[in-house]
Amino acid sequence: MICRQRTLLYLVPAIILTVGLGSAVLLYLTAENDKDSYLVYEAKVGYVHPMASEDSKIDRRDLRLYGGKANVPAHEFMHWFAGLWHGKSLAFTVACITIYISFGFFLVSYFLLSDPRI
Repeated sequence: MICRQRTLLYLVPAIILTVGLGSAVLLYLTAENDKDSYLVYEAKVGYVHPMASEDSKIDRRDLRLYGGKANVPAHEFMHWFAGLWHGKSLAFTVACITIYISFGFFLVSYFLLSDPRI
């Protein structure tokens, strides 16, 4: 009976890790790149490159004008956090969350099995 409990308690984190990392790989392979940027011509460098709309100087000035200096880093943080849930970033987010949850279950099962009452 004790051997069965040990196996079960160690099997749960392994299943969580397998399913979560498998889902992360599937998300990564099926995700598309974000296309919420526009082309910008830089005269200094002399070429056109994609630039996100919130990276322009006008948008940053408007953010400072309407919300103060603290509004710019707050907006950048919100944009970064929202970006974690789209595209290929979602796959890395799912992988990290899976690793943390699996490690947490492993620690709980390890300390439960070290308890002499079980």
